[in-house]
Amino acid sequence: MAEWNVEQHTHSASQAGWPDRLHAVLKRHAIKQVGYVADNGIARLIDLCERDNDVTEVALSSEAEGPGLVLGAALGGDRAALLMQSSGVGNCINTFSILKNCAIPCVLVVSMRGESADFNPWQVPMGSITEPVLKLCGFQCYRIDNEADVESITDAACRMAFGGGDMQVAMSESMLMQLPTPLDCIRSTARWPPSQAPAASAMPSSSVVRTVVSMAGSA
Repeated sequence: MAEWNVEQHTHSASQAGWPDRLHAVLKRHAIKQVGYVADNGIARLIDLCERDNDVTEVALSSEAEGPGLVLGAALGGDRAALLMQSSGVGNCINTFSILKNCAIPCVLVVSMRGESADFNPWQVPMGSITEPVLKLCGFQCYRIDNEADVESITDAACRMAFGGGDMQVAMSESMLMQLPTPLDCIRSTARWPPSQAPAASAMPSSSVVRTVVSMAGSA
C-alpha cells in the first residue's frame, strides 16, 4: 500500500521567504481574522496564520463564505483577510458585492493556477480570467513579479485599504515560482507492486501567488 507524505510535498513548505514577510505585513496592519480554502500554493502562509495566537483562522467550506466573514469581522471591529486559489474567485462573484455595497476593506490573497503550462487543464478557464473578474467585482489589481517587492507593495496596499477615504482600491501581487505537481509527488513515493507506479512524466507547473487588497467605496 502506497504511503504519501503530504507534509513533505506541500508546495510552499520550502517557501520561507515571501509567506513570512507577507504574514508579517498583515500582522503589522492588525489583521485579526483570516478565512481560507486550503491550497498548496499558499500552504505556508496558511500555516503561519494557523500558528499565530493573535489571528483567528477560519477554514471555509467554500470561497463564497469569505466575504461574509470579512463583513462580520468589520462589524465586530476587526480587520480580515481571505486566502484562496484562483478557481475560487469564481465562487465569490456574487458575495463580493456585499464588500462593495457596504464599503468594507478586505485583503485577498489568491494563488494563481491555469498559467504557465499548468498541468491541470481544468484550472485554465478561471485562471485566464481571474484578474478581469476581480476588476469587474470592483478590485483594482496590481501584479508583482519580483519576490523582493512583496513586503513593500503589500504594506502600501494595506495602507490604501485600511486608511479610509472614498475610493475603491485593490492591490494584487504575483510571484512566479516552480512547484511540484501531484504526479511529481506520487512518483517520488514507493509503489507496490511496481506496475502501479505512474509511467508518464509529469509536466512542469507553476503557481502565481497574487495578493489583492480591496477597499470598497462609499455608496
